[in-house]
Amino acid sequence: MTPYRAVIILRLIILGFFLQYRVTHPVNDAYPLWLGSVICEIWFALSWLLDQFPKWYPINRETFLDRLALRHDREGEPSQLAPIDVFVSTVDPLKEPPLITANTVLSILAVDYPVDKVSCYVSDDGSAMLTFEALSETSEFARKWVPFCKKYSIEPRAPEFYFSQKIDYLKDKIQPSFVKARRIMKREYEEFKIRINALVAKAQKVPEDGWTMQDGTSWPGNNPRDHPGMIQVFLGHSGGLDADGNELPRLVYVSREKRPGFQHHKKAGAMNALIRVSAVLTNGAYLLNVDCDHYFNNSKCLKEAMCFLMDPALGKKVCYVQFPQRFDGIDLHDRYANRNIVFFDINLKGLDGIQGPVYVGTGCCFNRQALYGYDPVLTEEDLEPNIVVKSCCGSRKKKSGTKKYMDRKRAVKRSDSNIPIFNMEDIEEGFEGYDKDKSLLMSQTSLEKRFGQSPVFIAATLMEQGGIPPTTNPATLLKEAIHVISCGYEAKTEWGKEIGWIYGSVTEDILTGFKMHARGWISIYCMPLRPAFKGSAPLNLSDRLNQVLRWALGSIEILLSRHCPIWYGYSGRLRFLERLAYINTVVYPLTSIPLIAYCILPAVCLLTNKFIIPTISNYASMWFILLFVSIAATAILELRWSGVSIEDWWRNEQFWVIGGTSAHLFAVFQGLLKVLAGIDTNFTVTSKAADEDGDFSELYVFKWTSLLIPPTTVLIINMVGVVAGVSYAINSGYQSWGPLFGKLFFALWVIVHLYPFLKGLLGRQNRTPTIVIVWSILLASIFSLLWVRINPFASESTKGAAQGQCGINC
Repeated sequence: MTPYRAVIILRLIILGFFLQYRVTHPVNDAYPLWLGSVICEIWFALSWLLDQFPKWYPINRETFLDRLALRHDREGEPSQLAPIDVFVSTVDPLKEPPLITANTVLSILAVDYPVDKVSCYVSDDGSAMLTFEALSETSEFARKWVPFCKKYSIEPRAPEFYFSQKIDYLKDKIQPSFVKARRIMKREYEEFKIRINALVAKAQKVPEDGWTMQDGTSWPGNNPRDHPGMIQVFLGHSGGLDADGNELPRLVYVSREKRPGFQHHKKAGAMNALIRVSAVLTNGAYLLNVDCDHYFNNSKCLKEAMCFLMDPALGKKVCYVQFPQRFDGIDLHDRYANRNIVFFDINLKGLDGIQGPVYVGTGCCFNRQALYGYDPVLTEEDLEPNIVVKSCCGSRKKKSGTKKYMDRKRAVKRSDSNIPIFNMEDIEEGFEGYDKDKSLLMSQTSLEKRFGQSPVFIAATLMEQGGIPPTTNPATLLKEAIHVISCGYEAKTEWGKEIGWIYGSVTEDILTGFKMHARGWISIYCMPLRPAFKGSAPLNLSDRLNQVLRWALGSIEILLSRHCPIWYGYSGRLRFLERLAYINTVVYPLTSIPLIAYCILPAVCLLTNKFIIPTISNYASMWFILLFVSIAATAILELRWSGVSIEDWWRNEQFWVIGGTSAHLFAVFQGLLKVLAGIDTNFTVTSKAADEDGDFSELYVFKWTSLLIPPTTVLIINMVGVVAGVSYAINSGYQSWGPLFGKLFFALWVIVHLYPFLKGLLGRQNRTPTIVIVWSILLASIFSLLWVRINPFASESTKGAAQGQCGINC
């Protein structure tokens, strides 16, 4: 029993006594307020349980790249590292600037991994000619950039971020030619930026007849909702050489077919199209997906993932390796908790000790077999029936110390899962027995119903180690690749249901990871010392709230679907604490309703001169004190084992209230309207534009949105309540100050948590307009004087008695 777990148990006991006291001691003269507060507190307690216990078993992992090299990548011998296909997704080049996408692609092409083992696929789901032309320019610049990166071992390998670093770039550099080479490369990159900027400027005004390519033919994707599938191989194993004559990784542009009347499933549909295209063209055993603004900050990140996925003991049951998200360009104090440090460094690290972190949508390296819906290869220990004890207390090591993998067929029989899964042994059985032709026909028909009608793709799904036959005709493969991205390919198949990225929510990442964990796969959380990926985050308040709204809306969609973790997959292999974590990811927006009620209660208490807690004894006050001490102790221990700073923790607490009273509340009602009434909500791509007007200038931009209304209302009500309460105490005498402090504490608690939101409303940092200060003081003074004069909560008889006692000579 660690101190952290002991504190959690003590906090649970103290919370039980606290709630018992609150329920059994009603406030008779403020019964509605008391009842509302108790209901909110019970919900907060349940919410805490869902959030806390999945962090029961946090672990830290360490990778040893030298051991990986000894086993799979010895110098002078052909590399035995597994092939990897990297996916980059983009939609709108005006919201996701091509220069940012180009930097991400360049960092992938320059990654420290055997070039014949890496392929980069860029999904253009907006069929924009701007993206196509920018990618063409990127492929040409890569011929110069990639050898420069590898020769001088620079980090990061995204040129925009490398050249903008405010550090000594000569540190650890010993080659005399480096300074000259860097100066030349910087000039080359600036010229590359000019060419990209020219393309962006040209794309601002669309010609009446649509875009025309350089050969004079019309661009096939002029209508983004009605166009054929497009594939262009820019760099490849035949002719894709850099300036030094060395081979470059393959770079492929993909825009899937879109036609009216078909459901395309947004990002999830685009990712599934990439799975099929990559399987036909290169068929890497593993897949890694990143958003277009998440560049490779660590050139060795693919090797970091392979340390787990190619591990002889662990790798066969790992569905994906998730890396934490890190961000550039965030203000020093991270006003709106954009870094999300508490989630990435505490919650996900805690889950890593159970069945693994949830999939967060980017920076994740997948086992292709897991995406195909196959079962993992599990040990006898993994199939123990007592999953509650195992997930709560951790598994004990057996004395024998040997782990024998069960064959795949036996694992399936032992699982007895109700989740539709299909096993490679079942497929192989179709090629055995006496009636081989009949078995083969049945197996082929079954596979077509699951994967679609593409013999080339189906053959690729059976190759666990990846790769394509060397005698395959490239022209035939391209024709087949066009076929598998047609908009009708997925009809009457398992795509989006049991295979690939799962459909049914705008947060397809949660569903996809959940289905894998339900089949018994585990995931790994990899946190290298140098962050693997870095991306951009919305800086201003409105964009941040809209981003949080989309995440919360996706959670509500899952909550109201058949895949809800509250009731889905109990016959599978999802561990108990892992299920609690998934339940927490889908129910957390509901906390917004009791939260906004609880934030309004202090103001109501101040305005009505009532309170939600009766006069308490010393015994009762002990439970209140112990509860606050246990909360503080839990937080301190979490900060200690995670390495999160207290400032990051506090920003997370503040934004929990800001998001809960705005985006989460809207998500609940929008989700209900979408699921119950069929009123859809448009998905908005988060803007990833660079900050061109100075450091953090975007942070101070004020963009009005309806999401700002609830927290603004809560702020105003609590400020009015504080003024009213203080005015009442001044008017009533010394004896009224004692009860006032408890009410003021709760009101100020709300105001302090909403302080970053208030700063966002006021504009630039440390530049609050003078007129705002003047009007605030003036209105507060007028309101205070009126409150004292009117005294609205005093009855007429009380006022009359007071006047009678006072007389006309007062």
